[in-house]
Amino acid sequence: MKAIAFDDFGKAEVLRLAEAPMPQPRPGDLLVKVKAAGVNRADLLQRQGYYGRQNYGESDLLGLEVAGEVVAVGSDVADILPGERVMAIVGGGAYAEYARVDRGMAVRVPDGLDLIGAAAVMESFVTAWEAVVHLGGAAKGLAVLVHAAAGGIGSAGVEIAHALSARVFATANAERRIDVLGLGAEAVFDYRLEDFEQGVRDATGGSGVDVIVDFVGGDYPARNLRSLAPGGRLVQVGLLGGQDDTVIPLALLLHNHLRLIGTVMKSRSAVEKRAMVQRFAQGALPMFADGRLKPLVGKVFPLSEAADAHRYMEAGGGFGKIVLDVAA
Repeated sequence: MKAIAFDDFGKAEVLRLAEAPMPQPRPGDLLVKVKAAGVNRADLLQRQGYYGRQNYGESDLLGLEVAGEVVAVGSDVADILPGERVMAIVGGGAYAEYARVDRGMAVRVPDGLDLIGAAAVMESFVTAWEAVVHLGGAAKGLAVLVHAAAGGIGSAGVEIAHALSARVFATANAERRIDVLGLGAEAVFDYRLEDFEQGVRDATGGSGVDVIVDFVGGDYPARNLRSLAPGGRLVQVGLLGGQDDTVIPLALLLHNHLRLIGTVMKSRSAVEKRAMVQRFAQGALPMFADGRLKPLVGKVFPLSEAADAHRYMEAGGGFGKIVLDVAA
């Protein structure tokens, strides 16, 4: 089969289209003919050598999410058949014509959703559902602040909170303000020029928000805690700011009964990841079926131009998910 390979770590030009062995499904796996694969920042880090050569028992090939058609199932799989369309998270191997998929990490693609769009769903929306709903407890009438809302997971978080009829506030750069407002945010604060603490105080009449989802870290945690209403929850998902040491107002945390929750998908066990996918399937998948949630596809590249897709992401990546069209 055709796949994207690289011999040495380095810049995007190390990526090349090559022949690779067909993946062999295990008893609990699906073999999927890949139509499209989402491009994630973790793919760039893997190409650069950030994770070394460890593959944790999965494929050495790049790619963490796929959409396509099931062509075979393992001996333990009885609830899905060849010919069905699925979208899934994989532990590598998405940049290829065929991928091995853990059945517990796959869901059926809702009718009306094409496979290019489906490839833009799983990594972003599963993570966002976990942070915003399962851990954050966002619900109708609550106020939610999503940082880095122009990114893949952040934009999904805004969509989800809005679909649940929460009040949604966000931070992003000014160039993406209109885009994020279009996803359902009530107000978007430019993180470079505006003080989101003040913005939240003004927007909520001083009461603060109930849930904050933060991908930045750095000096944000203290500011976030000051922006929460009593009993509020701060869900820390990432460290885009590049700083993991911080100082927080513990007296405020205690007095206002605040909760600080950390989460990251990569370090979770397979059992935990399957549970995340199941929660997403139960809560969010019906919203894709009825149109309350929509994948956000930015730019599509053919598989053979994976290097260009990586360069595009490194240059800023526009708004929306970058997707590889494997069938092109």
